Amino acid sequence: MGLARRTLLWLADRRHTQKLISGAPMTRRVARRFVAGERPEDAVDALRDLQAKGLGGILNLLGEGVTDPAGAEAAAGAYLESISAADAAQVPTTVSIKLTQLGLLFDAPGCRSHLRAIADRAATARLGLEVDMEQSDYVSATIDTYLCAGVEPLPRLAIQAYLHRTPDDLRRLMPAGARVRLVKGAYLEPAAVAISDGRAVTQRFAELATLLLENGDDPAFATHDSSLIDHVAGEARRLRRDRQAFEFQLLYGIRRDLQLRLAASGFRVRVYVPFGSAWYPYLVRRLAEKPANLRFFARALVGR
Repeated sequence: MGLARRTLLWLADRRHTQKLISGAPMTRRVARRFVAGERPEDAVDALRDLQAKGLGGILNLLGEGVTDPAGAEAAAGAYLESISAADAAQVPTTVSIKLTQLGLLFDAPGCRSHLRAIADRAATARLGLEVDMEQSDYVSATIDTYLCAGVEPLPRLAIQAYLHRTPDDLRRLMPAGARVRLVKGAYLEPAAVAISDGRAVTQRFAELATLLLENGDDPAFATHDSSLIDHVAGEARRLRRDRQAFEFQLLYGIRRDLQLRLAASGFRVRVYVPFGSAWYPYLVRRLAEKPANLRFFARALVGR
């Protein structure tokens, strides 16, 4: 992992730096490329625009690591509000949730209750539901809550290719009927926990993508890596999987040309649309993922 990426991932979790940088007007301007806005209505506007272009969307309320019941209650209410906004606008979409926002770290029963309430509301609105994955410390608790909350059908669950434990997790999840969203992984993790070499992570993602195409139910592949997109498309042809039997998921504001090209080729494409006031960690992790994002950030800061 490069030094610049390690530094940015470290900065993503520094609260003092977050307050300093996120308050700068120029930084907020850059954030609007990657974040739809702070209100659910901003995200719904972005979803409408995507729908007009033949793209699906995934609502992502930013924030993580809530530490008190009031915060978990507020986050659950914000998720319900975003579902209601999408429902009222009649915009078909999916909602992605982070369990640490719902009290996973301190109240597992309460987290499961919030998850069920959000799932029920999403089902009533006929919206999809996905569960995000966070740092490695929370993976076991996230999977246990996901499997034991009593939500039927199971939402799609994000799984991180770079974690050493992931193949074992898939062997547990797939027989249980879990649908999987495969990502590379975007947190700073020790070598004992995660693969650190970028090429090895790409290889692991490709191997798991083949596994999911062979045995998975409606898998999603979240990547902007052209080599991995080509791998998924090639494996789908080899296995005679219909292009609508899986989906590519890409991030708001990144590779818009690729999003449109995949949709025009007949693939199912969803764009991850983040919104909310807690955008700083998300923005920094996106900048860490690709040098081109860093160059965009630098140009925006100097007004070019």
